[in-house]
Amino acid sequence: MSLIAFDNSYARDLPQHAVPWQPATPPQPRLLYWNAALADELGLDGAAVSTETLAAWFSGAALPDGAQPVAQAYAGHQFGGYSPTLGDGRALLLGEMIDRGGQRRDLAFKGSGRTPFSRRGDGKAALGPMLRELIVGEAMQALAIPTTRALAVVATGENVYRERPLPGAVLTRVAASHLRVGTFEYFANGEDEDALLQLADYAIRRHDPALLDAANPYLAFLDAVCRRQARLIAQWMHAGFIHGVMNTDNMTISGETIDYGPCAFMDAYDPATVFSSIDERGRYAYGNQPAIAQWNLARLAETLLPLLDAESQQQAVAQATEVIHRFADHYRDEWLAQARRKLGLDTAQDGDQQLADDWLALLKAQQADFTLAWRYLADAVDGDGSRLAALFADPAALQPWLARWQQRLAAEPQTAAARAGAMRVLNPLYIARNHLVEEALAAASEHGDMSLTLRLLDVLADPFTERAGLERYALPAAPELAAGYRTFCGT
Repeated sequence: MSLIAFDNSYARDLPQHAVPWQPATPPQPRLLYWNAALADELGLDGAAVSTETLAAWFSGAALPDGAQPVAQAYAGHQFGGYSPTLGDGRALLLGEMIDRGGQRRDLAFKGSGRTPFSRRGDGKAALGPMLRELIVGEAMQALAIPTTRALAVVATGENVYRERPLPGAVLTRVAASHLRVGTFEYFANGEDEDALLQLADYAIRRHDPALLDAANPYLAFLDAVCRRQARLIAQWMHAGFIHGVMNTDNMTISGETIDYGPCAFMDAYDPATVFSSIDERGRYAYGNQPAIAQWNLARLAETLLPLLDAESQQQAVAQATEVIHRFADHYRDEWLAQARRKLGLDTAQDGDQQLADDWLALLKAQQADFTLAWRYLADAVDGDGSRLAALFADPAALQPWLARWQQRLAAEPQTAAARAGAMRVLNPLYIARNHLVEEALAAASEHGDMSLTLRLLDVLADPFTERAGLERYALPAAPELAAGYRTFCGT
């Protein structure tokens, strides 16, 4: 019996791009979390089978019928240095299915044991990092930011050994695909042009089928990926999200956020913010993310050069360079369009970019909380700026900018009430605050208590509606907790 009608195109169409492999068998699988809403979206009825069966299927103890697990091959630039062979070191693509909307979705394990790409790792995952991926992924989903998601988290019943023994877990990740910039790098740098061509054609069929009839489908594909990433990074920036490890193997072709390792959300606004313990030089700091995305996309463009123009490498380079240079324009346009909406502006005027830039400069100078400052602008529209002013060390410093903004709003057609309501739908009150995430992970990992994780997920599922009794979920960490906060990759 199986809930899932698998249709495994990657394993079928690209056999040289992956290695068939079986997950490790966990000794005592126990279902800790089942994402019923996502399951329904996928057309899966979890109530049709027992909890024990779900635990077995989504831990690797007994795979559902039709699964064809493979470890995918990819390379990657990690902190700027090229690693020619990375691949799924602790993950397996379980298979693919078609969801209720007709979209092909990957189901993949994370933490399911050693693979041919594990190098010296054990291929396992600790519970804490898997719950972080669950929590942050669901927070991003609720914020309408494209993301991979967790379908299930299963405790394995064994410890994994990092700095100390930790309870092990397997996460089942759902993604539009697991194709990465690093996937293209693996075959381009291996000088296997046939495999690269097959990969590019597969990616276009899967993510951009309308481009198959383009004059140059590979150039159009590069442009489409750049546009998706420009929008995604603009959304990250407006959410105060810091990925933490923007290596090319962590950038998807689909435009989804993937691999929630040392990720975090910013409290006080500062473009230099870094949380990742391994990002010692700040390469992936919050403010660097747009430039790093463009750098990663340039690596993708390099892999596609043989396909862009088979006759002239010079012409191929010129075409690719033009597309990559346009990324900055796409990103700027996306960021400003989103900023206008968050500021309550429906129309465009020439001074809007400067107004938004000055707002951010004010937040940085005053060390104001990023999320709450945007949120409480709607209060000011309603005529009560007290919560907004309280975020500023010097509330008087806010007034000149506030007067400019209100003057700009006077040119807008909406009523104040309509504008404030629209802003509250775009500016969240509740995000996955770092101290709340850590609190939930510690309770689950150290005491087997999932209640804080489930409560946090419930709050984050509706980030825009203010609710009585949830005040602590809206507030940043106390300064003593926030100082020196670091996140870890979980490997």
